[in-house]
Formats: sequence, structure tokens, C-alpha cells
Amino acid sequence: MRNLRLLRTGGCRSAAAPGTPQCFCLSGELGTVLVGSQHGLLELGPAGDSVTREVSLTADGFMPEDGSGCIVGIEDLPEQECVCVATAAGDILLCNLSTKQVECVGSVDSGLSTMSWSPDQELVLLATGEQTLIMMTRDFEPITEKQIHQDEFGEGKFVTLGWGKKETQFHGSEGKQAAHRKQTEVSPTSAWDDGRPRVTWRGDGQFVAVSAVCPETGARKVRVWNRELVLQSTSEPISGLEQALSWKPSGNLIASTQEKPNRHDVIFLEKNGLLHGEFTLPFQKGQVKVNELLWNADSTILAIWLEDLKVEDSNPNSYVQLWTTGNYHWYLKQSLHFGNLEENQLVSLLWDRENPYRLHVLCKGWHYLSYDWHWTTDHGMGENSQHVANVAVIDGDKVLVTAFQHAVVPPPMCTYELQLQQAVNQVAFHTDPKHSGDIAILDADNKISVYRYGQSTMNDPTVRFGAVGGNGFKAAVETPYLDKTYRVGVSSDNNEVMNPLGLRFLTWLPDDSFLVVGQGRHAAQSVLHHLTAVPHVAEAEEEHLNLRLSVPLDGEVISLCCSPVTKTVALQLADRRILKYLWEASTPVLEPWRTNNGSAVQFPYPCVQTSITRISGEEVILGLTDRCRFFVNDTEVASNITSFATYDEFLLVTTNSHTCQCFWLKNISVKALQTGLSSAAARNSETLRKVERGSRIVTIVPQDTKIVLQMPRGNLETVHHRALVLAQIQKWLDRLMFREAFQCMRKLRINLNLLYDHNPKVFLENAETFIRQIESVNYLNLFFTELKEEDFTKSMYPSLNSSSNALPHQHRDQKKVNLICDVMRVAMEHIDPQKYCLSILTAHVKKSPPELEIALQKVHDLRESITPDVKAVSAEEALKYLLFLVDVNELYDYSLGTYDFDLVIMVAEKSQKDPKEYLPFLNNLRKMETNYQRYTIDRHLKRYTKALGHLSKCGPEHFSEFLNLVKDQNLYCEALKLYPCSTREYKDISDAYGEYLIQKQLYEQAALILARAGIFTKALDAFQNSGSWQQALCMASRLGYTKDKLSSLAHSMAGKLVEQRKHAEAAILLEQYTQDYEEAVVLLLEGAVWEEALRLIHKYGRLDILETNFKPAILEAQKSQLIFLDSQKTAFLRHKSRLQVVRELKEKACESLQDYEVPSCPGLDFFSETSSVVTASDMNSKYSQSNSRISARSSKNRRKAERKRYSLKEGSPFEDMALLEALGETVRAVETVKGDIHILLKQLVLFGYDEQAGALQQVLEEVLRLMETSIPEIWTPDLQQNSVNPVLGPNSTANSIMAAYQQKRMVTPVVQDPELLIPPKLNKNLQWKLHLLQ
Repeated sequence: MRNLRLLRTGGCRSAAAPGTPQCFCLSGELGTVLVGSQHGLLELGPAGDSVTREVSLTADGFMPEDGSGCIVGIEDLPEQECVCVATAAGDILLCNLSTKQVECVGSVDSGLSTMSWSPDQELVLLATGEQTLIMMTRDFEPITEKQIHQDEFGEGKFVTLGWGKKETQFHGSEGKQAAHRKQTEVSPTSAWDDGRPRVTWRGDGQFVAVSAVCPETGARKVRVWNRELVLQSTSEPISGLEQALSWKPSGNLIASTQEKPNRHDVIFLEKNGLLHGEFTLPFQKGQVKVNELLWNADSTILAIWLEDLKVEDSNPNSYVQLWTTGNYHWYLKQSLHFGNLEENQLVSLLWDRENPYRLHVLCKGWHYLSYDWHWTTDHGMGENSQHVANVAVIDGDKVLVTAFQHAVVPPPMCTYELQLQQAVNQVAFHTDPKHSGDIAILDADNKISVYRYGQSTMNDPTVRFGAVGGNGFKAAVETPYLDKTYRVGVSSDNNEVMNPLGLRFLTWLPDDSFLVVGQGRHAAQSVLHHLTAVPHVAEAEEEHLNLRLSVPLDGEVISLCCSPVTKTVALQLADRRILKYLWEASTPVLEPWRTNNGSAVQFPYPCVQTSITRISGEEVILGLTDRCRFFVNDTEVASNITSFATYDEFLLVTTNSHTCQCFWLKNISVKALQTGLSSAAARNSETLRKVERGSRIVTIVPQDTKIVLQMPRGNLETVHHRALVLAQIQKWLDRLMFREAFQCMRKLRINLNLLYDHNPKVFLENAETFIRQIESVNYLNLFFTELKEEDFTKSMYPSLNSSSNALPHQHRDQKKVNLICDVMRVAMEHIDPQKYCLSILTAHVKKSPPELEIALQKVHDLRESITPDVKAVSAEEALKYLLFLVDVNELYDYSLGTYDFDLVIMVAEKSQKDPKEYLPFLNNLRKMETNYQRYTIDRHLKRYTKALGHLSKCGPEHFSEFLNLVKDQNLYCEALKLYPCSTREYKDISDAYGEYLIQKQLYEQAALILARAGIFTKALDAFQNSGSWQQALCMASRLGYTKDKLSSLAHSMAGKLVEQRKHAEAAILLEQYTQDYEEAVVLLLEGAVWEEALRLIHKYGRLDILETNFKPAILEAQKSQLIFLDSQKTAFLRHKSRLQVVRELKEKACESLQDYEVPSCPGLDFFSETSSVVTASDMNSKYSQSNSRISARSSKNRRKAERKRYSLKEGSPFEDMALLEALGETVRAVETVKGDIHILLKQLVLFGYDEQAGALQQVLEEVLRLMETSIPEIWTPDLQQNSVNPVLGPNSTANSIMAAYQQKRMVTPVVQDPELLIPPKLNKNLQWKLHLLQ
């Protein structure tokens, strides 16, 4: 669905050259052409008017002086720095344009008719006057010579397999008579055929085709030869085959022309000589002759050079037509009419080898022209009229318009076609968004035809329906009508030669004026013409466009675009500068396009497609080169874009990796766009979707979600891009157009939760509107069933996460699904409860937990209702629908739970259950007393709490059953609530509960329950087991224990307390309840409770115990504390010195390894004393691989491994960690005994042991001082910092790890216990020292 848009025209004219040109070729130097005339060879330069160099061939006698000579072939040979020329007289000449030397490298006596070089310039084929072919190398050494006319077919001759005769074959639509038809005689060539052989090479140079007139039949035949000039195949006899011949560079077809009895065709031959398709030229039979056919370099365009035949008085008209194909249809895309002046007659035309869309033309008046085209899609540019997605395709004198708004009609069909008088060259849609369907068409006669929609009621004869019309069909599509035809009068007055396609970039501005670009006076200049319509003069035959303004430009315009939104017009010049045309000003001017920061924009490469849009509010120009490079202003954002389109606030692109990406431009930066288009972009986001290989964007249908893509072979595909769909749904929801949004979401599988999640507040406020718009019960049920608790704007569609998602205050604490179900149910019940009965049931069922009882009750009410409504749903239907939503067994259980047996039977009948099973069960239930019946149902449904409630009302005879149920289901707390505290039942339940808690070893809680219920004996045992001796004594008191019994109880409890090292509490028991104070003192001394022991000794006046027990005890305690402190000090010093050694080893090893690339060096955790490197992975392996055979460690083994993790064994992994752990424990152990030693010191001083007290105080002071000074050395500041910011932690980066490594920071292992790296605290507030000992 693409047209050829003319990007630039170039050319030059040499008035000074002698003679008339005969042929030309392209020079190796850019922009120069070599022209051969009857006098010699000329080079026309890129500047235009002058002949830069020439070589005369008449001076050396190679051409006759009288001008009768003829050059039959010319080829530039850049490697040999000369031009090869073949003359009709038979000479092959090499001409050097720099030195003007001419060398004759060969001569053929019979003369030459053609010279053709292979594409790789390794071979040259000559056709002689004796009808022979000579193949030569590039050095003009003959390879072979063959006769053109051969009798045999060639090497590719078809093999007959002997499957019957021609007469017995199936002849298809031709019928049986085809078997007996005589072979028609082949008619000779036309009178205008020059009879010369035509030569064409395949693109790869492996084969060459030669068309020559057969001397026997007088008709042309095409023969295919290989590089060695061995005949491969001969064409089948083709009547009326003409001289033109061109082999498609891609190699599959050879094009020629054929005059048929009723039409003139371009035909295609395969390499084997068989016909393969054709298309008809738009001329009558015998009206024109075809001089040449030429394929462009990429085989996409076929150029045809034609001339009028029947001209009596004047010269014939010349035409050049460009044809392209798509979906097996041939389109005439461009028509160049050269008129009939002598100097405008064409001499030759050539396609450029480098630029496949550049055509070179040479006229007899030494006028050389070049044209550059590129592909473009002409589509309507508006966004809010109804004719927005129209696409126009040029096809000769017709314009095929497809209205994608209504239907996606595949080409070559269309919605309707516009028939014009002349061949069409350009199409422009109106840039006013309100009239974006109106079309202006520029034809080959420089007339603009304007088609508009609207006012006319008459049917226009030039507008005909395509695929949508037909007999008896009323087309719903509105068609345009031909409003006016204007002649464009901007050609210069001086009598210059005709330049077809002198106007390009036709643009229809919003104020109904036109912009066109014409050629300036010089080759590299353009003129911008601003045309306005002239008021119609009554006598005039046709209307004219007035030239409002012509603005000359210093440079060639190579693209022009207009934005329908901002009405900005931008032009791109050949030097890639961008200019803005301010057409709305009173005197329109051109100024450079500037960015927001004031710099002028210039594309890095020339762009063939440009467009204007807004990115983050700034107006920018987008450009795409023919090499897929995509620019925003002068920034390249991607290099793999095959097509792009802008729509509203969106940019859509297709890429070489067969994806279509969509970007919302409203709040995106160019940098973010660049990132999004890079290959690193998220592959699963909704901005990207896969498309078929080679897809290109044709158009986007506004107010819809359709993107129309065209495949390489021409067929169309419509996709709904997720990003566009979501944007459109948002717009609909904001406008409360729920129906459109719902239908689109349902069709395109967008989750329906979005209807609510997009804006919960608005949805809840407009629930009735939603229901009235959707209307369909099925659709509402679909909406309910899709509801989920999650917010889909955060999970599935994060691009839609907006600030408007806040819930109204009154609903903050409610669940989403429940809230929607409730609001919708209320609305439906308000509108029409009968109609929306099933949706109301769905709303009950969808809630969590489901309100199945209410739903079942509603079904039951339907069954009971006496006056059935016509609109209402029957109970049967409602129940059937409920069973579709809920599992039948679940529903049966719920119905049973309503205790309504009618409802149960109604559900059971719908289920697969056997009546023999459920009827006896229900009959048994009916016979029972109500409470017991309900208990049985609840127990059956495993609703034990409810069952207990019903059973408790059944009387004392069922209490044993009640208690068993409580014990089975552990429902003690629920059971206790059902009986008053004073009852026997309450006591029995408490007893059972106490037993249960004792089994669980929750003695204290069991004792409390038992004591509360008055079961004191069991409570006493439980308190004893829990260690609550005070409560146990209380229970003994309640039980009325005697003194002896109480004494033995106290003895046994004291023993248990001593085991738990609670000496003080044991002493209280012995002293107060057994009156054994001596034993109490012994216990206190054993537990080092010195002051309490002294109190008892003095209370009972037993001072003798001081000498016998107390003093020896405190001296013994002093000795043991000294031993303890000494052992701790020794261990501390040993571990500290070892830690220093370990750290030095580690640092040395790290330094020695800095020269090597050790990937785990930053993670080196330890180096053993023998300097063997132990990396982190090695350490881990010790624990991971050694146990690899064990499938799952037992908890015992796991604890063992935890203990082993930090081993103090020298050279073990994590030794430094083990040392840190041991040192920390030592410090904490000394810190804990400080208080005990303080109390001991006071007792020693009290009894005069100053020396021993002084020694103990001094040792403790030394140990504490040692630890205080050592802590900063052991737990260094680096180590502490690592505990806060670990080098290899989750927040570290490659840079931070390297920085730490280069600073030679102590790189700690990744420890599981970071608290080891934190130094232990010393409590300096505790005043433990005695002043009198200092």
C-alpha cells in the first residue's frame, strides 16, 4: 500500500555540445555521466551546464566527419581508468578522458550492433553484423564465438516422460477442442522494430539473454546463454514478441513486451524459456511502441520507455512509466510525460547502480535529468473526523482508497477508487483534522483534482466502489465527490525544456492552500511555491491556482511534512538542515528549526521519512533513513527501525527484529526512548509485541486500537497493540463509556478487573450506570467471575498505575471483591431484581467467604413465590446456574447447613447423588429432636463449634457425648463458655482441660484451670511441677495440710529448688516451713548468698557457724575466683596473639596475589600458615561437599555442624572468626563475675582478710585493664565498619568491592553471625572496687 514519492530531481543541460547524443552511461565519479554522440565522447559534470571533458573520435578517423557515425555501446571501466566505446563500424575503442588518448583494441569487419558488459565487468558480449555473438574477457581476449540463431533448444531441454499424447491430456478451461487446434503461425515483428539484437545479463552475471529476429519466421526469439556462451534454453514461440528485454536482477524473470490481438502486454519469461505471467499496458493496441524495459537494482521497480506510434505532423510523445508489484497486481506508480518537442525526445535511460531508486534520463537536446524516489504511505492525518484512516494507493489513472475505519480490505482491492483523466503522480490528504479524508491528486498533466466529503448529494461518476460495493448491497461507507480541478501555473516563462515531475511534495495546508516544491534556476536549488485558489471566472474552462508566494531555497528540499495537530510545516534540505515554514504569518518566512535550548537541528544522515510530534511537550521532528536509522531531532535513538507512525501521544515503530513497539510520548525523555528501543528493553512489557517478519506499519485507526501492518508479499494484518488498547480503554473509562470499554476488553482478553482498578471511586459511584450500559446478565456474570483481590494496575498493567486509584474512606477496610459485589448487588436489586437474579446470585457466591446460604435462600424464595413474573428466572434455572458456579457436593452441604430439608432435596435432585443414600439419612434426621437434629447435621458437616452449642441444649443425658466431642476436637475453651461456673459440667470440663494441659506440659496453666474449678489436689501437683512453690503452699493450705505434711512438702520442694540453683528460695522454705535454719544457712553459703546467711546466723544467735562454715566458705570462694580469673587471662592472651598471626598471614597472601587475576581474591577468607590459599569456595566446600551423600541432615547433625563452623584448630577455615568468638566470650564471662566479686570482697574485708581481698581486687583490675586496652586492637574500626557495610553484602557493587580491595581493607568473610564483629561492652558504671583496698 505504498506509493513512490519523488524526493529530488537533478540534471543539467549543455548547449555547447556538437551533434546529438546517441547513448550514455554513468561514470565512476559521483554525479557525472558519459554521453556518446556521432562526433565523440563527452563528460557532463555534476554542476550542470558545462561539458567538463570530451574526446573526439572523428579526429582519429574512428567516426566519419559527416556525422553519420553511430556509437552502439559505451561502458565506464574505473579499474582501467578509461571508457570502452563500440561503434557501428565495428571498432572497440578505449578512451582516456584525462589524456584524451583513444586506443583501438579490436575491430569487427561486419560491424557491431550491440556491446554489453557483464555486471562484474569481467566479460563483454558483442553482437556482430553477421548475426554472431563474441564473448571476450575484460582484456578483450576472445573466449568463443557463436551464431545467434541456433536450431537446438539448449542444455536445459525438457525431458519427455512419454505420459500419453497431447490429444489425450487434460486441457482445463480450454476444453477438448484445444487438443485438435492447429499451432498458430508466429507473426513477424512490428514494422517499427529496429531488428537489432538485445542483450541483458542476470544480476549475478552467470547468464545472459539475447533477443534476436529469427531470419526464417521474422519473429523474435529469446535465447539464454551461460558465461562460456553455451546455449541453455530457447523461448517458446511467442507471437508479437517485441524488442525490449530486461532480466530482473534478482534473477527469476526476464521481462519483454508482446503485442496481442486486442492489447499490449509486458510479459515475463523464465530462464527455461517458458512464459510466466504478464500485465497489460494502459494503451490501445498499436498506440505506442516500447523502446526499453529496465529493472532497478533491487528488482522492485520496472521502468518502461514508450513512444506514440500514430503521429502524422508532429514528433511522437515520449513517456516513462514506473511499475511496481504487490499481491500479484502490477501498479503504475509514476508517469513522466516528456511531450513531443524534438529536443525532449529521449535518447536513453538508466537506473543507478548504487541508489536503487535513482533514474537517469538523457534527452536529444543534451538535457540530462535524474530523479530520486522513495517509498511512502499516503494516509489521512487527522484524529477526530470520521474519515481518518483512509490510505490512498496510486494505480495509473486511478487512486485506490481503503477506509480502514470501516473494513480492512486487502490490496489490490480497495473500498472505492477515484478515476482521473491522466496518470496520477502524487496524492495529498488534507492536513486539517476536521477534513482529513479530503484528497488532492496531482496528475501527470500538472492538474490538481480535489475530492471532498460531505456537501454533495449527487453520486460522482469518477468514484466507484471497490470491494465493498456489489449488486443489491447498500454500502455503508460515505464516498467523496470531485469538488474542483485546478491547473498549476508555476512553470517558468522562459522557453525551457519540459521537465516532467517538476513539482514534488504536494501538501494541502489547513487553510485550503497548497505547498509544492519546484526546481530552482540552478541544479542544487529548490523553490517553495505557496498556492491559493483563484476566484472562479465564468468564461474560463478550468480553474487556476494563484501563486501566493515563491520562496527560493539555497539547497534541495528532500522531504516536507506537516503536523495536523500543531500545523507546523518542516522541510529537510539535502545538507540535512531542517527549516520551519511559518505559513500562517502575514508574510510567510522560513527559519531554522531549533530545539528548546536554541540550537539548530540537523539530521546526521538524510532521512526519507519525516514526521512532527511532541515528546514531553516539546515539538520535535522524527526522521527515518533508508538504512533503518531513526532520529529524534539530531539524536539517533535506534538503528533497526523499518517503519514508524505517530498517533495522538503515541509513537509506534517496527524493527528488524520483527517486533512492533509502542511508546507513550507524553512523559518520556529522548534518553528513555533510546533505552526502550535498545535490545536491552524488557521483552515482556506491553510496549513490545512480536510481528511477522518484514512487517511495516500502514496506518493506525484513531479512536480504535487497530494497527494495520503490511507484509513483504503485500497482504495486510491487523494487530491490536496492548499499549494502544490500554490507552483507549483508559479514555473510555474516564468518559464513563463502560459498554465500549467492556466489549473491547472482552474481545481482546484484557482482564476485566481493570474496569474497577482504573478508578475505584468513580466505578463505585457509577455502578448503576455500568449495569445499565452493560445490560447483559451474561456479561455482568463474566465480570463477577473474573474479579480478584489484586490491583491489576500494579501487577498486570503497571503502565496504568495512576494516582486516582485511592479508595473512598468509608470502604478502606473492606476487601475489593466483597465491596464490588455488595455495591453491584444493591444497584441491581434497585434497578430490576427479577432481570438480574442470576447476577445477584453470582455476587453472593463470589464474596469471600461465599454467602451460599443467602444464595440458596433466594433460590428457595423463588420456588415459594406464588405469582411468577414473566421476566423472572425460575427456581430451577437459578439452581442450575448456582451449580455451575459452586461444586454440587459443597452446595449440598451448605443446603444441609440451613436445616431446611426442602432446600436439601431440591439441591440433591440436581446432583449425581443416589436417592437411596440421602433419603434415609434425611428421614432419620426428621425423626430427631430439633437441637439434637441440628447437632447431628453440624457434626456431619464438621462444624463442631456449632454442634457443641446445639448439643449443650439437649440436656444432661447427652453430657457424656458432649464431653467426648470436646476431648476429640480439643474444644475446651468453647465448651467452658457454654456452662455457668457453678455447675458440675463446668467442673468436669475443667478437669478434662487440666489433664490435657498437663499432657502438653503446660503445668502452670493447668494448675490455674484446676484451682479455679476447685480441684485442689491436682492443682497442687501441677503447681509443684511448674516450680510455683508459693502457689503450691496455697493449695496445701486449701487442702488443710497438717504441720508434718507441710514440712515434708517443703523439704521435697527445697530439694528441687537447689537443683535449679535457687538456693535463696530453698533456704526460705527450710527456715519458715521446716524450722531447719542450720540447713538453710548451709544452702545459702553453697549458693554464695553471703549477706542472707549472715542474717540467719545472727537471727538465731549461732555465731559458732561463722568459724565452722562461713569463714572457710568465703576463703574458698576467693581462691576459686582467683583461679577462674587467671585461666581467663591466660586464654585471652593466647587467643589475642594467635589472632594477630592469622591476620598478618592473610594480609601477606593477599598482597602476593595482587599481581594475579584471582576472581575470588576480594573474598579470600583465610590463608593457612603454609601460605596455601583458601578461597571462599574452598571453605564452603568443606561443609557442603563432605556431606553431599547425606540427603537431609538430622537436627542433631545440624547443631553439631553449627558448633563446628568456627573451629579454633590452627589453619582451619574461619579461624579468625573462632578466635573473635572465644575472645568475646572471655570478656563477657569476666564482666558477669564482677558483681559477685564485689559482694565477696565486702565479706572478706568484714572478717579482716584484707590481704586476700586486696589480691583478688588487684587480679580483677589487671584483667579488666588488659581487656579494655585490647578490645580496640581486636575489634578494629575497619572490622566494625564491615559489620555495618559488608564489602560483599547485598548492597555492594563491583566498584565498592574493588575500592575496598585496593585500600587493603581487612576483607572479612561473609559471616553468618555479624554480631561477632561487634566488640563486647564493658559496664563502667558498676562501682565494684573497695576504696580501703587501694
